[in-house]
Amino acid sequence: MNILILSAGTRNKIVQYFKKELNGKGKVIATDCSDLAPAIYEADKYYTVPRIDDPNYINIILDICKKEKIKALISLIDPELSLIAQNAEKFKNIGVEPIISDFDKVEMCFDKYKMYQFLIENNFKTIRSYINIDEFYKDLNDGKINFPIFVKPVKGSASLNINKVNSKDELDVIWKHNKDLIIQEFMTGQEYGADVYIDMLSCEPVAIFTKKKIKMRAGETDKSVSIKNAKLFKLIETFVKKAGFKGIIDIDIFETNNEYFISEVNPRFGGGYPHAYECGVNVPRMIINNINGIENKPEIGKYSDDIYMMKYNEIKIIKK
Repeated sequence: MNILILSAGTRNKIVQYFKKELNGKGKVIATDCSDLAPAIYEADKYYTVPRIDDPNYINIILDICKKEKIKALISLIDPELSLIAQNAEKFKNIGVEPIISDFDKVEMCFDKYKMYQFLIENNFKTIRSYINIDEFYKDLNDGKINFPIFVKPVKGSASLNINKVNSKDELDVIWKHNKDLIIQEFMTGQEYGADVYIDMLSCEPVAIFTKKKIKMRAGETDKSVSIKNAKLFKLIETFVKKAGFKGIIDIDIFETNNEYFISEVNPRFGGGYPHAYECGVNVPRMIINNINGIENKPEIGKYSDDIYMMKYNEIKIIKK
């Protein structure tokens, strides 16, 4: 069994984990648009490919899949996920299973207001959000929300172009000079991350790993500690089943006044997934099982808690 990891970038650990779990019974092939992406050199073989906005990109990836007898593929970057989900049938038609949710679910994850609407309509607590500034000012006057607030693109990732806004004057300037923005309340309290695997065969959540975030950097978890909480597990399980996600997803959650508020969902391996793996939540093994036609049994909460993760810098040296 050969697995293709797209846009591997700096996600060396993900490549290493799949190689370890395949244990010689298949190869890990990696791609990136740069031959200086360190993770590709962890793979058994790699390809340097065009950027994802190249009109021939999907055909190039399909050709790699045929040449390397790929059975499953995974993308590690947000901009590519919709593209893969949109073309999922092309891959399935040649015997390749994209490990990803359906296109409409992926699109909902990347549209913060659509996600907000889904959460509200299905009675999940979430961060108060607005795409209409007049509605925001009405709620501000009614005392339902107060400054400071966050203003960010409706569609975006990696905490890019986020502004903490403290006054009406600041908001009016940002709103006037930018388009497609969303206003979100400023949440105080503890932030959590959840790495979740929804079985590709049973469509049931079979692994949930939760961590308390201690420090963030560039939108990713830099330091965290594993925790277990039955109420949080139940919330996550209910949410992912209601939403209809598949494969690996990453969820951001806030806790305020003993209540959990779902914030965002990334339909891919989160940057902090290595914490889950090192605590025993083995999603690569579960993916390999699914590709072999094996349903995974639920392993929710079967990991060690009070285990800390601390990211640090590493380097890759090669001679080309």
